[in-house]
Amino acid sequence: MNDPKSSPSEDIERDPPDTAPVPPPGADAEAGDRVTALEAQVADLRNQLLRALAEAENTRRRAQKEREDTAKYAVSAFAKELVGVSDNLHRALEAVPPEAVQENESVRTLIIGIEAIERQLAAVFEQAGIRKIEPLGEMYDPNFHQVMFEVENTGKPPGTIVQLLQAGYIIHDRLLREAMVGVARGEPAQRKKVDTVA
Repeated sequence: MNDPKSSPSEDIERDPPDTAPVPPPGADAEAGDRVTALEAQVADLRNQLLRALAEAENTRRRAQKEREDTAKYAVSAFAKELVGVSDNLHRALEAVPPEAVQENESVRTLIIGIEAIERQLAAVFEQAGIRKIEPLGEMYDPNFHQVMFEVENTGKPPGTIVQLLQAGYIIHDRLLREAMVGVARGEPAQRKKVDTVA
């Protein structure tokens, strides 16, 4: 019954026959090409993801900057109107002759009240980040000044602001209103000659 040549323990120890399918020739090359294609696709998707993340971060930063700017400059139109009020208070103070202030107690009290209002308005401007531009003696800057006229024989270099008609204002780092100025006109020797011959 039993085969004297083999024992049951020997049958168990023997490896089963190899049943895995044998790959056809050229299958390794095909698998390598597929792996390369998948790696390229992964790299492309990673690149797209990084770009999308960068774009989302840029959009977030832009939105945050716009929110900050809106908060900072939302009062610009209102502030521009208040600047006109400040100008009128200053004109009212300048319109009263010093003799009237000394002679009349009511006028003196009125002037003290207007000065108090002007100081309070200046404090409110400062809290809101609004600064006055009074560029007398500075060089003309087209970003902040509007030239209304030129003055001759001032002894100052051309373009120097020699007269201030209306103060300008800046809110934070933006121009709210240009200063209206008169500038020194250079002497004929100092003026640049313009070539009009074409």
